[in-house]
Amino acid sequence: MYRHLPTFALMIMENPQEVIAQSERIDRELKAIAGKVFAGERISFDEGVYLYEHGSLSYLGTLANFVREKKNNNLVYFNRNFHVEPTNICVYTCSFCAYSRLIKQRSEGWELSIEQMLDIIKQYDGKEVTEVHMTGGVIPKQDLAFYTELFKAIKKHRPELHIKALTPVELHYIFKKAKVSYAEGMKIMKEAGLDSMPGGGAEIFDKEIRDKIAGGKCSAEEWLAIHEEWHKLGMQSNATMLYGHIETFAHRVDHMDRLRQLQDKTGGFNAFIPLKFRNGNNQMSDVPEVSVIEDLRNYAISRIYLDNFDHIKSYWAMIGRNTAQLSLNFGVDDIDGTIDDTTKIYSMAGAEEQNPKLTTQQLVELIKQVKRTPVERDTLYHVVKDYSEN
Repeated sequence: MYRHLPTFALMIMENPQEVIAQSERIDRELKAIAGKVFAGERISFDEGVYLYEHGSLSYLGTLANFVREKKNNNLVYFNRNFHVEPTNICVYTCSFCAYSRLIKQRSEGWELSIEQMLDIIKQYDGKEVTEVHMTGGVIPKQDLAFYTELFKAIKKHRPELHIKALTPVELHYIFKKAKVSYAEGMKIMKEAGLDSMPGGGAEIFDKEIRDKIAGGKCSAEEWLAIHEEWHKLGMQSNATMLYGHIETFAHRVDHMDRLRQLQDKTGGFNAFIPLKFRNGNNQMSDVPEVSVIEDLRNYAISRIYLDNFDHIKSYWAMIGRNTAQLSLNFGVDDIDGTIDDTTKIYSMAGAEEQNPKLTTQQLVELIKQVKRTPVERDTLYHVVKDYSEN
């Protein structure tokens, strides 16, 4: 199927609109979709599904790269970040998760105190990090009072450090336990020092699939509602999608469509991050992982469909450095950050990077090797340093 890709792909790169329009290998529907993309028009739900069902890798890469370069030129973003994972003990039992342990298995996990997390943060004193990423399991004692005290303590110690923390899965549980509304809860979190929200816990929005792989967690509607309340406060967040397990192509498009609708309404999402299902050490180990080709196709369609998202991110720690480099030609313009081997979420599920840690210079070289321009950013995509001349 891909025997003629190199030559054809090169032709497309040189003159994409003309080659796609004249190619006999591309059917009428795909040509019509390409025409809409090149014209800056939004594609429909059905067209999104059609891309998954019929779009070749070279075709999708061409459209995605067109959109990516129109939005972000040749730039590839990264930041200097590290993770603090408060606990891997969790009241929920997601089938795809290799990270969490039940409360009755707490001897196999960890539960960090506020003091222990501050000690981790203090290890970065004097270092040029800009973000701490905090998310983990869900347990009763890490409640609203716990996190507001933690955030205030972090800001007192290092006011400029951006706190990106807590998914709607965690927040839904915290607010329900505290008997506060989403609106009230998000206001409390903001006042305590929360700067932005990560995109985790979205999984797949379709109820049937969500119930099978993540039953008991907040619903799709609740996940979206929490982000909407955060956006109403003038704050920003990310969004994710877990793909490559038991979902269909239509489920993926439905997921992105709901995100696109909320983004139309609030404009509060920074980036979309497709997360690849990894089948190591979990209850879904019998489900095979999708190929790298499907990873790249999924990145590309995400870039094409989510026309109102400025950034598409691939986590190099989850998919590996080589695939992350490839993704930069399939719609991706961000590969996350230095991480500094501070997360176990990916490695415990069998990701390629078992000790995820890269220096700033290594990230810069990784990006330059594929002829892109590295740009260090802060969490909200303000430029910290342009490495084009370094």
